[in-house]
Amino acid sequence: MFELSVMTAVGALIGWFTNFLAIKMLFRPIRPWRLPFTKVEIQGLIPKRREEISSTIGETVERELFSMKDIISRLIEGENRLELIRTIRASIMSAIEERIPSFIPRGIKEAILSKVRDVVTDEVNKFVDTSMDDLIEQAIQKIDISSMVEERINSMELEEVEQLTLEVASRELKYIEYLGGILGGLIGLVQGLLLILMRNFS
Repeated sequence: MFELSVMTAVGALIGWFTNFLAIKMLFRPIRPWRLPFTKVEIQGLIPKRREEISSTIGETVERELFSMKDIISRLIEGENRLELIRTIRASIMSAIEERIPSFIPRGIKEAILSKVRDVVTDEVNKFVDTSMDDLIEQAIQKIDISSMVEERINSMELEEVEQLTLEVASRELKYIEYLGGILGGLIGLVQGLLLILMRNFS
């Protein structure tokens, strides 16, 4: 029974340590480390493939989560659209009002502005409805979400990336460690039972 307990405990320890080491080697060593007297370099998986990972994340964010077109489109919907129309109209009306000669009587001036305001409102609405798509397309060509995300990730220190990953997935990584211990313990238990059975039959 003692031997069975020892084998179970050793199996659990080996299973836990194997997963613990595998998780650590996702990031460590951060800098390439060469084995003495060899040309073999060891580096954590994420640091070694950082550029490829950041490129993939950037493309995934833009393709699956949101695109520049989605962002800009949302900016001109609902209340944002009305606010955009009000802002454009106010700017145009302010410019027109400043250019109306001061000698024109106030009543006539207000009548002119009232008529112009209606025309401007209609034209601004048409502009937002028809021309904003072209402006969005031009903006999309100038702004690359994928590249922005990729550059942001590459600009982070590797220690920051490691800390961020551990903060986000610490519970899941702990479960992986514990699972390794459980599986290792079960393997050790089975091995111990098989060893005992073999002894009994021999």
